[in-house]
Amino acid sequence: MPDHTEPLHEVAHLGHIELLTPRPEESLHFFHEVLGMEEVGRQGESVYLRAWGDYERSTLKLTASGLGRGWTTGDLGHGPAYQFTDPDGHLMEIYYEAERYQAPPELRPALKNQPQRYTGRGAAVRRLDHINLLADEVTPNRRFMESLLGFRLREQVILDDGVEAGAWLSVTPLTHDIAYTLDATRTRGRLHHLAYWLDNREDILRGADLFLEHGIAIESGPSKHALTHAFFLYAFEPGGNRIELFSGGYLIFAPDWEPVVWNQAERARGQAWGLRLPPSFHTYGTPVVEVPAASLRHVPVVGPS
Repeated sequence: MPDHTEPLHEVAHLGHIELLTPRPEESLHFFHEVLGMEEVGRQGESVYLRAWGDYERSTLKLTASGLGRGWTTGDLGHGPAYQFTDPDGHLMEIYYEAERYQAPPELRPALKNQPQRYTGRGAAVRRLDHINLLADEVTPNRRFMESLLGFRLREQVILDDGVEAGAWLSVTPLTHDIAYTLDATRTRGRLHHLAYWLDNREDILRGADLFLEHGIAIESGPSKHALTHAFFLYAFEPGGNRIELFSGGYLIFAPDWEPVVWNQAERARGQAWGLRLPPSFHTYGTPVVEVPAASLRHVPVVGPS
């Protein structure tokens, strides 16, 4: 009889994210005009967008709050999908058939190995990079991703009391396709942030200027992470979701990679250049929840990336 507990090692990469927003038109303006993404389709209450370097048709599904959870028979740009939840309750899906993006004439690139012309609109984000999820407990979710989906642990934060406060995992050479960090509100199933990749630090700085000009609230950065080494900028799109612009870092090619484990004292030093991330990093997520301060779990700021 086959061993049904054997991990699945065929997950390729992070495919797409669905963000729920109570302000769909303003959120769409943010992703299209400020981040420079392209709209590639609409279906029901959802708008589908892509960064110029994404090879699949779309990597972001922007949906009015409470609607558009997707179909197990497929969705715009991909075939049948198996939907499931992780131990914390985040809705996920895996799929095999995906539609490769075919640029219309006005977006056709000069180089055939590039999926779309570089438009230069807004921050002109290049590709989907990673997602960070808040969790009531990190360890069960990390073990779920490792044992059932074949993700590998790349970096990790362990507090003095032995609690796992953060786990950065990937199935690609990236330091993380997905990360889990503790939710100080003890709520399950919330989003910390969605990250899009830019080519260099100067692009991140340009993104900060664009956020300023468009009245987008910047939460932290630009600065450099200690974990992952990446240059970062965190802001909130009009619907309230935290968005990260991300660049640099390192790639992992070693098949016998040993996870980098950070302790509480090491993380207390802040980010790479000493920046202290705000307390909101462990209390704010979407959907937003109101929790009395006395009920918050004390989580030393470990710095999701």
